[in-house]
Amino acid sequence: MTPASTTNTMSTSSSTASSAAPTTTTMSTIYSTASSAAPTTTTLSTSSSTSSSATPSTTTLSTSSSTASSAAPTRPPPVECLNGGLLLDGVCLCADDWSGDTCSEENFCKAEKLNELNFPRTPVGWFSYSEELCLEGSGAGKPRAATRCSNNHGSLGFQRPQFLQCSLTLSDILQNITSVEDYDMLATSAQILTSNPEELTAENVTTAAEITNMLLLSPNITESARTAAVATVSQLLNARVLDDTEENTATLNLTQTLDELHLKLRSDPNTFESQVVQPNLVVQSAQVSAADTQGVQFTSLKGTSGSFVSDRIQLNTNTSTVVVENGFVADALIHVQFAPEAADRNPEQSRVSLGFVLYQNNRFFRSSLYKARHSTVRVLSASVRGQNHRVVPQRVEMMFRPTAPPLLLYRLRPSPGCSPHVHVVLRSGTALYDFACVSWNYTLNDWSTAGCSKGNASDGAMRCICNHTTSFAALQLITDVFDYAEDLGLTPILGLSLSILSLVVTIISLIKDKESLQSNKQVKIALLSLCGSLLGFIITFLTGAVQSDKADDEPPALKEPNVIPPTDEHVEPERISCTTVAFLLHFTLLATFMWISLYGHLMMKLTFKRQLPEYWTYLSLALGWGLPAVVGGITMAITYTTADPQGYRQEEFCWLAALDKNKHFDFGKPMFWGMILPGTLIIIYNFVILIRISLERGRKRPDHTSSSCPLAVLVGFCCIFGYVVLNSTGHNHMVFSVLLCTSAIIMGFLFLLLFVVPTQSFTSSIKTSYNLQKPVETTTSTESYRSVNTQL
Repeated sequence: MTPASTTNTMSTSSSTASSAAPTTTTMSTIYSTASSAAPTTTTLSTSSSTSSSATPSTTTLSTSSSTASSAAPTRPPPVECLNGGLLLDGVCLCADDWSGDTCSEENFCKAEKLNELNFPRTPVGWFSYSEELCLEGSGAGKPRAATRCSNNHGSLGFQRPQFLQCSLTLSDILQNITSVEDYDMLATSAQILTSNPEELTAENVTTAAEITNMLLLSPNITESARTAAVATVSQLLNARVLDDTEENTATLNLTQTLDELHLKLRSDPNTFESQVVQPNLVVQSAQVSAADTQGVQFTSLKGTSGSFVSDRIQLNTNTSTVVVENGFVADALIHVQFAPEAADRNPEQSRVSLGFVLYQNNRFFRSSLYKARHSTVRVLSASVRGQNHRVVPQRVEMMFRPTAPPLLLYRLRPSPGCSPHVHVVLRSGTALYDFACVSWNYTLNDWSTAGCSKGNASDGAMRCICNHTTSFAALQLITDVFDYAEDLGLTPILGLSLSILSLVVTIISLIKDKESLQSNKQVKIALLSLCGSLLGFIITFLTGAVQSDKADDEPPALKEPNVIPPTDEHVEPERISCTTVAFLLHFTLLATFMWISLYGHLMMKLTFKRQLPEYWTYLSLALGWGLPAVVGGITMAITYTTADPQGYRQEEFCWLAALDKNKHFDFGKPMFWGMILPGTLIIIYNFVILIRISLERGRKRPDHTSSSCPLAVLVGFCCIFGYVVLNSTGHNHMVFSVLLCTSAIIMGFLFLLLFVVPTQSFTSSIKTSYNLQKPVETTTSTESYRSVNTQL
């Protein structure tokens, strides 16, 4: 099929007068909110001092003999974004199928039935595939036809469908690229066969890349076949296959072919602009006169998705500096500035062709120096060629916005009558740490920083400056943003300090007591160990859980050297002190729960008057101290590495890791299976002990011999409140600080009540103090009374 200029298969515009230098062409997308006509995104206007004309195109181009104008007039921010649009800094970010100031203008072809086939709704410029599939043959399960949504003089509609021969394979197509008459059919067939990139193998990708490369290199290829070939490349960028040497070579060759597409414009001196936009690929070509322009800028604007659509692609062929018009947010751009001596030549001698290729990702640029695991690296290629020589621009400036899947648009609570505002960030809890400006070296088959330097990145955008043209990228280094815990504050410190005092008094009382139940060796060991482990946990928590020095750190400034990072993820350097605190907290808390359980088991044995085995002392020490040490050591050995300490502990405060990258609780983290699970089992066991002792004694309220259960529950509550205090701010931080203080005081009081008050030494001390104050009532000996009275 030979496309007409109105089919928009390849958007091409031509100049009717050679005197109108195309080099002063400025491309901008114009949104209109008050147009009563059908929405149109394409108008070509060429103006000079004497005449003007218009020709349909997929973009808006304006040419003036004057230099680039200053900043466009400021437009008031839209009040409401429609059809899923999001408001960002006063600008509506529209979905792919809507455009305009308020996202109110249609930018799609409605679902339609053509040739008995159903095609779904599709944005302008993209291809739509039939819902009907091939039922047999090697193409079984593939769509039977494809059509492109085009904008024809403001009328949006599908083009004539192109059909797939269901028996064809990619290998068949590769062997039959001979006749120009078959190019359209072969290009469409290759496109449809790769329409499900998730199913492609490395061999499929290699064959499809070779087919596309041959089609694009052909001097006789039609515009419709070229557009289908570009759509195939866009689909291959979504393929998920393992690294393959043959496939890498084929796709790299394809990138070089795409870079040279703009040279085909030189065969037609009247054609000065063409553009093909697919979801993952943009190919833009233009011819300008270096003598009549100060610089050329190619811009991709931001939408709600990361895909490319034609109404968000701009070409400004006469601008001296990087300019983004008010009302738009740039996602990626490149500005090519020519040397002043180019203006000394006449327009014909200084005529150059430019080509820009924007890739959604670095799928075709496999690097051994840099591995992108979590982020998407967009690649922007620029090439410039003169009439008879290669042109080296004076300066090439680029801007990329960092991306990391999934790119999140956080909706904020809207004001009455306004659209929801959004805050654009990387993956939740991440930020740009550093980046490197690079260009692809086809000799090394890898990225290189030669000839490139980093620019300002104060607004979060990555800016690069280079002295040559090729394929460029900004290799980003992403870091997690940690909200470090606040200092504990006076309230929880007071409560925990009182608990420490209570535990110290309890330990002293147990050591001094000789006559009570606690004088039993096994009981005394259990209680001393319980108090010691809990005391160690509280002291460690107070002194080391909060990283106060990190909370005051300033965000790291971007580094000056332009150095390629090995990966896209920056990991905070290991802090041995914090890891040690996390291990001690884990060990002492687990030991506390174990000794509570052992104490409860011991009390149950004594209640039932059962003899303890001779080895009980050694067994209890092994279980109470040895088992927590083993569990803590295994947990650390499995999850901890110096390269990624956050697999074992949290960075916000020194405690076992519990959350995933999105701040959701992760059952695979050590917090669950290393602490919560065994702690819960111990509490359940102590409930069983409580019930058995209660039934044995026939009472509803057991004495201190069955106190292990409330102790376990109370310690558990203290740990929960302490964790929430470290993880909260503002009002929640204050509330849980009070709860932590209260529970800590109750816990200390409970230890005194259960293990100090019943002792004989405590009772004697109280009686002695009581007798000193009131020596009249309970005197057993007159001599003793006189002795005390004499002292008084």
